[in-house]
Amino acid sequence: MEILVNLDVMMAKRKISLTELAQRIDISPANLSILKNNKARAIRFSTLMALCHELQCQPGDILEFIDD
Repeated sequence: MEILVNLDVMMAKRKISLTELAQRIDISPANLSILKNNKARAIRFSTLMALCHELQCQPGDILEFIDD
């Protein structure tokens, strides 16, 4: 079981770069990259809310539960 972060998919759909999104939600590009590349061990609700607000999506559009 794992949770996948589909942030790269949402960013491509919205045609926004990592640097631009990081600036808009006030997070470092390095931390956003960790999240985008499925290397994060946790995500703050405030970060998830900012991502959803900026990308005009729901948390389920970004996070996906995979049950082996």
